[in-house]
Amino acid sequence: MPEASQRNSSFGQHFARVGPRMDARGAADHRRRLVEAAHGTVVEIGAGYGATFPFYPSAVTSVLALEPDPTLRALALAEAIRAPVPITVQDGTAESLPAADGSVDVVVSSLVLCSVADQSAVLTETLRVLRPGGLLLFYEHVRSAHPVLAAAEDLLTSLWSRLAGGCHPNRDTAGRIAAAGLTLQHVERFGFSALPGNPRIAHVLGAAEKLGT
Repeated sequence: MPEASQRNSSFGQHFARVGPRMDARGAADHRRRLVEAAHGTVVEIGAGYGATFPFYPSAVTSVLALEPDPTLRALALAEAIRAPVPITVQDGTAESLPAADGSVDVVVSSLVLCSVADQSAVLTETLRVLRPGGLLLFYEHVRSAHPVLAAAEDLLTSLWSRLAGGCHPNRDTAGRIAAAGLTLQHVERFGFSALPGNPRIAHVLGAAEKLGT
């Protein structure tokens, strides 16, 4: 869920309406696959209306779900009550995670890293809170591999970002994750049309590990 909604709550209200339509078209299955490897102590950034909550496996002992938008946070609180694992929902952003160094097994990001103002800051925080061997699980839409489409995304990013809660459609998120010091375990790339009439745009679904002892 775009974190920029903290500064533009009308987008949070819009996302609460269109998000379930995206889920019905396939995003729910992407979210289910996203968290299959989740375990232990989890922090989910930009949790939105709690769309991932029903899919957390029993290997998860607790989830701290951060969501800055009040409309979406209220929906997430209601969803957390029905979740199969313990979930605490609170106000917060990915740039400042309320967790101690090396205390988290998994960080989950679902359609969030496209919209954060500073990906590097978010990934630095992710590295800080993950224990050695911990995972970043990510599901994001990213820059097209087709040069013409990628150029079009570059041209549209400024306008689209203002309209869509800070979303940047031209980010090489998997590359930035690797550059931040996380080791990509696997990355699946695929096209997905989120809403009827929308073009299929590039998405990635993957995991990255914090190496160390």
